[in-house]
Amino acid sequence: MNSCYNIFMIDIQKQIHHWRNGATEDWQVALELADLGRTRHSLFFAHLALEKTLKARVCQVTNGLAPRIHALLRLAELAKLDLSQDQLVFLARFDRYQLEGRYPDMLPPAPDIETTQEELKQAVEMLKWLNTQF
Repeated sequence: MNSCYNIFMIDIQKQIHHWRNGATEDWQVALELADLGRTRHSLFFAHLALEKTLKARVCQVTNGLAPRIHALLRLAELAKLDLSQDQLVFLARFDRYQLEGRYPDMLPPAPDIETTQEELKQAVEMLKWLNTQF
């Protein structure tokens, strides 16, 4: 095999590990921010945790790099997941938190702590399910 070719080979397991570790770290940050009352940022990091978990699954399924996108439903599609209707609705709805974090001119009022806690509860259930798909 040509040694130049080896430079471009992708270690898929390393990619999966990278995304899953990042998701775990971002989830911890989401919880810490919620404890501080930083609800908007908490939900942004929860979205990142879901996004990175989905990207790990995309790497696993496609044997390639994850795309540079943030849309949870599109990532779930690329990951070839068999989602329930409730899961589809949740992912579609949860995408608003990445938009709020990236585009501050589109900010609605920050969610209250009760809403944030409920969203985090649903997000952790989705993360638990996603982690069973590896």
